[in-house]
Amino acid sequence: MSKSTRALVQIGLSLVLAVVAGALIFNWASSVKRVAPAASADATVPVVVAKTDLGRGVRLTGEMIEVRKFTADSAPSGAFADPQELAGRVLNQPVGRGDALTPLKLADESVIGGGVSALIEPGKRAMAVKGNSVMGLSGFVRPGDRVDVIVSMTQGKDEEPVTKLVLEQIKVIATGTQLSPPDKDGEAASVDVYTLELTPEESERLALAATRGTLNFALRNEQDKERVLTSGSTVPKTLAALRPQAARAASRQASKVEVIMGGTRSSVKF
Repeated sequence: MSKSTRALVQIGLSLVLAVVAGALIFNWASSVKRVAPAASADATVPVVVAKTDLGRGVRLTGEMIEVRKFTADSAPSGAFADPQELAGRVLNQPVGRGDALTPLKLADESVIGGGVSALIEPGKRAMAVKGNSVMGLSGFVRPGDRVDVIVSMTQGKDEEPVTKLVLEQIKVIATGTQLSPPDKDGEAASVDVYTLELTPEESERLALAATRGTLNFALRNEQDKERVLTSGSTVPKTLAALRPQAARAASRQASKVEVIMGGTRSSVKF
């Protein structure tokens, strides 16, 4: 067999092998495409999500939730698959649109009504008081903030006025009828009724302060956990604040007494 003949045979065999390999690859790719959708469908699970943004304290209804498909590895732990399981449950935190609903986002099953009662921690109480709408930061105190409570009242037989910090790091549950902060950052709500979360002892202290004096709120930074102790401020202490040093020196120089002993005179300064 000549060299040219062997070359033609080799080329022919190569072409046949290439055609066979291409056919095999085409058949394999086609089978993968047919199987992939079925495998993908089998790997998804139903998960109940919020249909729209929901605030804490909201009692869930069928119109607020829907079922979406999640892949098995992306479904949150404890997520609900049946919307009927969530009928009448109450949220204990805000939930965004499309967020999966899990037991951690729900109040206890014993809570059958929404509103403030669903937001109170065990052992605490909710108490609404009327604050000064101007001194209370004019609406910038919002649900979820922490405040110190200051009372101005009178004490003693002479009814001397005094202002004192009586509660600190108190959580604001609601302002007016609002249970969650406004959607827009920095938006203020002009209200003068605040619902605070307190222990029973703190509730007693606040009730006395509210009935005997005027309440004001001092807004705290949420990262500020330091406890502050004060002795209160009276009228003399308030007026003495920021007094110039020169005035104090002048008042001391004004005290002068002349002493006469026999024929000798001397002056004594205080």
